[in-house]
Amino acid sequence: MSKRILKLTGPLAKQAAKRNIDEAADGQYAIVQDATRSLEQNALLHPLLTEISKQALWMGKKRPMLQWKVIMVSAHAIATGAPAEMVIGIEGEVVNLRESTTAMSVKRFNSLIEYVLAWGAMNGVVFGDEPQRMAA
Repeated sequence: MSKRILKLTGPLAKQAAKRNIDEAADGQYAIVQDATRSLEQNALLHPLLTEISKQALWMGKKRPMLQWKVIMVSAHAIATGAPAEMVIGIEGEVVNLRESTTAMSVKRFNSLIEYVLAWGAMNGVVFGDEPQRMAA
């Protein structure tokens, strides 16, 4: 059997999932997990961070969008009680082993977007109407 991903949307989808499990060979895997962040959520985060990168400073400097992503994901983790781990990297640098946005659940990613919007509002970042509407 090849890899199959089934979204459990109701009784029929659950029956199909059960049938796939019954037909699976021994040694195969079945995983049930929360949905990860949506493409719409991902498409919202980057413009928000881009606006922050244009309007805000961190540690006295303008930072590119991807650095703001690292800063915000790390801050969000601490704000929500998730663990943080800093390690010394291969070349002696400090590395933040931060949470992956790709693996975040829809709910967790929504929390990150809300955190970014709140931080921006508290720090004078003006977002366009589109990101605000999409987040609602």
